[in-house]
Amino acid sequence: MTGRWRLTSQRLFALTIGAMTLLIAIGSWAGWASLADTTAVSDRLQQRISPAATAVVELGAALLDQETSVRGYLLSRERQFLDPYDAGQETERRKAAELRRLLADEAVALAGLEKVEAAATQWRSRFAEPLITAADPQSPLVVPGKAAFDALRADLTGLRQQVDVARDSGRQALVHSRQQRDTIFVVIVGGLLAGLFVIALTLQRAVLGPLDRLQGAVRRVADGDFEHRVPAGGPSDVAALAADVEAMRERIVAALAESRAQEDKLRRSNSDLEQFAYVASHDLQEPLRKIASFCQMLQRRYSPQLDERAQQYIAFAVDGATRMQALINDLLAFSRVGRVYDNVTEVDLAATLRRVRSDLAPRLEDTKAEIECPELPVVHGDPTLLAMLWQNLISNAVKFRRPDADPRIEIAAEPDGAMWQFAVQDNGIGIEPQFEDKIFVIFQRLHPRDVYPGTGIGLAICKRIVEHHGGRIWLDPQYTSGARLCFTLPAAP
Repeated sequence: MTGRWRLTSQRLFALTIGAMTLLIAIGSWAGWASLADTTAVSDRLQQRISPAATAVVELGAALLDQETSVRGYLLSRERQFLDPYDAGQETERRKAAELRRLLADEAVALAGLEKVEAAATQWRSRFAEPLITAADPQSPLVVPGKAAFDALRADLTGLRQQVDVARDSGRQALVHSRQQRDTIFVVIVGGLLAGLFVIALTLQRAVLGPLDRLQGAVRRVADGDFEHRVPAGGPSDVAALAADVEAMRERIVAALAESRAQEDKLRRSNSDLEQFAYVASHDLQEPLRKIASFCQMLQRRYSPQLDERAQQYIAFAVDGATRMQALINDLLAFSRVGRVYDNVTEVDLAATLRRVRSDLAPRLEDTKAEIECPELPVVHGDPTLLAMLWQNLISNAVKFRRPDADPRIEIAAEPDGAMWQFAVQDNGIGIEPQFEDKIFVIFQRLHPRDVYPGTGIGLAICKRIVEHHGGRIWLDPQYTSGARLCFTLPAAP
């Protein structure tokens, strides 16, 4: 099966199924024929020969009744002694008819039956009837009549022997048929087993073997050995599949090489980004510090000489420089997520939350904030990033509180398959559902800066931290008594 004449696995399976069907059909036909022959031989023996032997015995009894009845009548001369004679003739006719039906295919026995019937008829016409008419026990017909009946009994014995011969022959034929049947069944079973073995061997070599080799090669490639070639063999469709997998492997190898090249570029780009972050955190903030410092010195030294508008302009300059510094610091924090902080380990969130609450203790006391929290689980992640996550979420809940109510923050946690799902809800001013996507975008603000301070990057950092850990974060639109933020984190192994 090579080249363009190679069969597909579907056709191979169709051929094997056809071969199995043919074997089963031949075996079924042979078994049926053997059973039919055995049944026919058994039926001949049980339904014809054996009943014929019984009928011969009954026929002999009917003839003997006739002879005994004639002798009894001659001795007693009473008519009642002839009743068995008449009944014996009726039984003789019935049994003779039954024997002719049962022995229709037995020519020798049938001839013996005719001989017995002829002898019986001759005995009755020549001796029995004349003796009954004469009613004389001293009649000269008694002695020859007895001799004639003895000859009739000899013919009946011959008929019985012929039936016994037929019965013995039938028994031997039944034994032979059963032996032949058993032999045929053994041959059928052996042939089926041999056929199944040949079919299984053919499938193993032609289909299953190539599939196993293909599976092994694919698993080896899947385990990371991308340089291992996938061999093509077996039926045409399996070979085509192997060729497709090999083409896919080659594309993966090419894509991997390109990815490694891009990774090298990305590594260099990250190095440049780290250099930029260093410049941003030092060189860019230095002029801003100078602007703010000199503006403040100008305000202190020349305050008596400046009017209210000049004082306002200086305040604007100082505020702008301060906000620029805050924006730079927040940008640095945002860029460090997943790059600088990536120490993945098992993190006890309960301990992490205690540290965050300790850091925020002055602000929580000033606002009289209450935090209700259950026992938190251990998750898989970076301790610094997860602390930053809790700090941003709790700070937001405190910052966006209602002016007429003390902040109340409730934290919930429940398992969700291989993840843990958390919820942080407050009784603050809440977030409208239409702003669900906007709140997680960097520098997006929903409120004026003079009402709620900040750069608008807190929830963007939360989203980046959660997604870096393989989870997701969203706003619960069903909660209307404040804001309820939900997120997932991977459970510890």
